[in-house]
Order: sequence, then structure tokens, then C-alpha cells
Amino acid sequence: MFCGCLTAFGAQPNSAVCPVCLGLPGSLPVANRAAIEYTIRIGLALNCSIATWCRFARKNYFYPDMPKDFQISQYDEPLCTDGWLYVTVEGQSFRVGIERVHLEEDTGKSLHVGGATGRIHGADYSLVDYNRAGIPLVEVVTKPVPDTGALAPDVARAYVTELRDLLRALDVSDVRMEEGSLRCDVNTSLAPRGSAEWGTRTETKNVNSLRSVERAVRFEIERQAAVLDAGRRVVQETRHFHEDHGNTTSGRSKEEAQDYRYFPEPDLVPVAPDAGWVEEIRASLPELPAARRARLQAEWGLSDQDMTWLTNAGALELVSQTVAAGATPAEARKWWLGELARHANALGVELADLPITPGQVARVSELVRAGTLNDQLARQVFEGMLAGEGEPDAIIEARGVAIVTDDSALNEAVDAAIAANPDVAAKIRDGKTAAAGALVGEVMKATRGRADATRVRELILTRLA
Repeated sequence: MFCGCLTAFGAQPNSAVCPVCLGLPGSLPVANRAAIEYTIRIGLALNCSIATWCRFARKNYFYPDMPKDFQISQYDEPLCTDGWLYVTVEGQSFRVGIERVHLEEDTGKSLHVGGATGRIHGADYSLVDYNRAGIPLVEVVTKPVPDTGALAPDVARAYVTELRDLLRALDVSDVRMEEGSLRCDVNTSLAPRGSAEWGTRTETKNVNSLRSVERAVRFEIERQAAVLDAGRRVVQETRHFHEDHGNTTSGRSKEEAQDYRYFPEPDLVPVAPDAGWVEEIRASLPELPAARRARLQAEWGLSDQDMTWLTNAGALELVSQTVAAGATPAEARKWWLGELARHANALGVELADLPITPGQVARVSELVRAGTLNDQLARQVFEGMLAGEGEPDAIIEARGVAIVTDDSALNEAVDAAIAANPDVAAKIRDGKTAAAGALVGEVMKATRGRADATRVRELILTRLA
């Protein structure tokens, strides 16, 4: 944010550092213009007002991964304020108010070695990697979202999903939650129905997947409700989410407000975005996710319900890329929402995390369209790709799963089926052509699903005409 160090993920610990991000004496920060522009892009996309003048501030607190013992952030003068983002869950639209979008520098990363939890308690020792210290960090702070009721976990997930898609569309981040490019602190509180006053909130820190956001909110709702039903009070605190069990545990108390002793950063001049520059940024914004969904829905001829299913499944971008690679919208939707969604659910992962690309799905669709595969055989090809057996064509050749198109081979199977089922053959000769289905099934069984069922039926009817 204030120096020129590399920001690539996965570098050797403490290899992408300099005197500025290490806070060495005599070093001075210089604000990153691109980071300020990206923050304005985010603010405009979230319908925020952009400050004409604002300042950075020092947030003072001690923590091992804070090399300066203070963080350069924004306090009472954020760059973007008072925006909103709409999300739709089960046909209901919810407005998520945006309190502020402010810019700051990230902290380093502590690694606690030993112990069972990976946290500092019980660890044998701790290591600090300062590569992340000083990287630009944009914090999007929402307002409380009222009247979500039992849908609160789904609304939370939908909001983070929409925000992730928006950030990706703006090309301001790769939003890889598993790498920490997008992190979420989940605040949860309960209030009696009809009450305008919120209950005590908890803050679950650094939830790192969309599914975990939903699970963390759901668990906290149930936990807080049980606490209140027992006549006890909810403690205001930070909490840790545990992916393995789907629960949260107590972290740090926030019953008393911590005094961070904010004051204006003396080594940086105020930020005063020129109105003309802001309008240039506004004009350069790409098509945003909501507008894109509306366009694709019209182009693909989908109902509102179809588009909701597609979006909620996390398959919209995958389907779009599959269509761009040559599949029809119907083909792409069929595979991503059917066979591949089944595998994702069985593995407990998101669709996008499956080791299958949209280009591969488009190729399988092309092969089905060309008659090389049928749906049953295509499923075997997908299983091969999930098992790491290679590209679709290589799997077809290795497994020998292409449809049999040689009439002589099919006629042998047809003759065998007729010979094994004389009663069925007699019915067909008597004009009961519906009985041909039984013989088609026998041929399909004999060819392990590799025959073209339509062609087999034609051959059977010709043989028994």
C-alpha cells in the first residue's frame, strides 16, 4: 500500500519486504495511487458516495505481526460511504446497506507451531511472515440487515457471493478466499420480532469460504438463541469458526471498547480525489454482475427461478464459460446443475473447485451432440476426469466408451437379443412394436451402454418386420 514490494501469494516467508513495510526507522510511506483508484471503483460499484477529501489515520495497537506497532488505516474519514447492494434469496430481495469502504494496509501473518488447534494457545512457538504486511486492504463494512429471519444464513452467503463476483468483475482482486484475498468477519445478533433494538453481537473472525459464512451464521443464531432461552446474556466478543465441526468458540472479549488512539497519519498528505477523475473511473466500470445476470437470462431464455437456481448453485460463471467454449446454454446447465453438482455435493466442495474445466464440459457436450457419446457414457467420461485420467478424448479411447456405430456389430447384438427372447420377438412380429423396448434394453446391456438406442430400435424393427 505504501511501498513497492511484490504482492504475489506463496513467496518464501519474509522475502517480499522492505524498510517501509517493516517499519524501519527513517522509512516513509507513499500512497499507492492504483489502490486508491481500485477503492473508488469498489465504492462506485456499491453505490457509495466518494469523499472529496479524506485522510489516513494511525491505528495504534501491539501485535506481533504489526511491524510498526500501528496500522495505517482510515478512521472517521473513509474514502467511500453510504452505499448498498441488493441480493435475492428464495424470491425475496434484501438490501444490504454499506456503511463504509475504507482503505488500509494489511498485517503480517503469524504461524503458531505445535498444539492441536493451530492457534497461539497450546503452541510450542510462533513464527511471523511479514510478506503480507503493507499489502493494500479494502474493508467493506455493512450496516445491520434487518428482517432476514430464518433466511439470515442464506442472505449472508448471498451477500458475500455477490460481493465476490462484483470484485472479480471490477478486476480489483482475484478474491481467492483460500489464499486470504477475500476474508470475511461475520457479525451476528438476535432481536425479538418487531423490535427496533438489536441484541448483543458477536464477531466471527476470518471465515474463509462461502459455505463457512452460511454455517457460521447458522451456528451463531442457534447458539445465541439457546443462551437467551436459558435466561443468560450473549457476551460481546470475537469468535473463531472451526471448519471441521462447523461451530464457533470464544476468542477475545469486546465488552469494553478498545482505545486505538487514532490520530491523522503525519507522514501522508490528505487524499482529495478530483471529481473529473472519479467520473472517469465511473465511466470505465464494466458490466456488473446484476446487469450481466439480467442479460444472460434474456439471451438464454431462462425463467427467474432457473436463474436463481443457477446463481445459488455457484454455476453461473461456469455455465457462461462453457457456452463461450461451444456448448449450448441447455447443455451447459444440464451438466453443471446435474451430474457435476452431484459429484460436488458428494465431495463436499463448491462446483468451481471440481477438477473439471468449462472447456472440457463443452467438449463432452460436443461429443454427445455428434453421437460419439450418449448421456450414460458422458457420465463415465466425467468420472474419469474427476479421477485425473486426462482430457475427454483420451478417456474415451482408454476406457473404450465411444458409442458403437458399426451396424454389423449392432446386428450381432440384436440377433442375440432376439434369439434369447422369442416371446418378445413374437409380440413385435404381431405388430406390438412397444415391446421393442425390452430388446433395446438387452442390447444396451450387452454393449455396456455403448449402443445408440435409436439405431438399435430401428434394426430390431427391421429384423422383425
